[in-house]
Amino acid sequence: MTEVAIIGLGQIEVQEHWDTSLRHLAWYAIERALDDAHTTHIDALFVGNMLAGQLSNQMHLGALIADFAGLRGIEAVTVEAADASGGLALRQAVLAVRSGQVQTALAVGVEKFTDQTGANLTTALSTSLDADYEAVHGATPAAIGALMMRRYMHEYGLELADFAGFSVNAHANGSKNPLAMFRNQLKAERFTAAPLVATPITLFDAAPTGDGAAAVIVTNRERAMDMVPQPVVVAGSAVANEPLALHDRRDAIWLRAAEQSAAKAMQAAGVTPADIDLAELHDAFTILAALSLEACGFAERGQGWQLARDGEIGPNGRIPISTFGGLKARGNPGGATGLYQVVEVARQLRGQAGDCQIANAQIGLAQNLGSNGATAVTHILKT
Repeated sequence: MTEVAIIGLGQIEVQEHWDTSLRHLAWYAIERALDDAHTTHIDALFVGNMLAGQLSNQMHLGALIADFAGLRGIEAVTVEAADASGGLALRQAVLAVRSGQVQTALAVGVEKFTDQTGANLTTALSTSLDADYEAVHGATPAAIGALMMRRYMHEYGLELADFAGFSVNAHANGSKNPLAMFRNQLKAERFTAAPLVATPITLFDAAPTGDGAAAVIVTNRERAMDMVPQPVVVAGSAVANEPLALHDRRDAIWLRAAEQSAAKAMQAAGVTPADIDLAELHDAFTILAALSLEACGFAERGQGWQLARDGEIGPNGRIPISTFGGLKARGNPGGATGLYQVVEVARQLRGQAGDCQIANAQIGLAQNLGSNGATAVTHILKT
């Protein structure tokens, strides 16, 4: 099997880019990735996006962005898997290179959530749920996350304060990331005092939506060694799914797709959870961070929250997460999120993380979730 390596990384600041179009956001990230890879040659483009059709009145982003980026004539497609669109776009790029049909592939995730606000944004976000059995009753992603969190708290006898460590860690790391949407630090005692979003989820449990774009360029490993000084190998890549509707899942507080995709990616990479030096998990809500730690094998069932309480997810802990702020502080740009995660892990492995650097990082995991875990994309990266 052809080994795949990352040769180019690009990202822009996550914020409210009201005056910047989708095509421009994507191009800014692509331009930085091309410069990083020292190349202009791209054979295929995979665009991850979640809601451009509803929020920006724009579909067919593959052709739109390929044209604007000066990549006319190449294979260019849009990939959609709700919040997991970015991770899945990279997965398609990896498969394309592995197949031997594509020499160099570019994955870019782009999203403009702030083109709409209030009820319009909430309605659009709810299209990631089961329209016939969840959204039709007024459910939102936050409401589904709240059901999961309430059940988890009931099962293990927890209080809201037990989850504070996730957000405190994210904001501490995000304060050192110049591209983060929120760079303020958060005190644990302020966590439970935040306004409720969907009981028991508060404002400090939920990641802020924002606009952004991130890009990753991949090619075969042999070629990468000749092109850049620090190629990062995509040692494992896997996708899994489980029912979209929460009530159809076998277990409401076990992320089965996350477990399966992580296990497959780790097996392909020849690693175990103990070998992973850092992880970028999909902390759209703190409950997802706890459940992902358990699903990926970093904690036993019902004990993911303890890693946050005990400081094991911090920069010097057993399994650092949200090293650039995660979704909670860096911001959640929807279909671009999965590529931000991969860029961040790759920067750690290159030793280019600046003040966010994890010492001696050699193996990293990036896991991107769609629809509170209905789709899970996991990538294992190695130096």
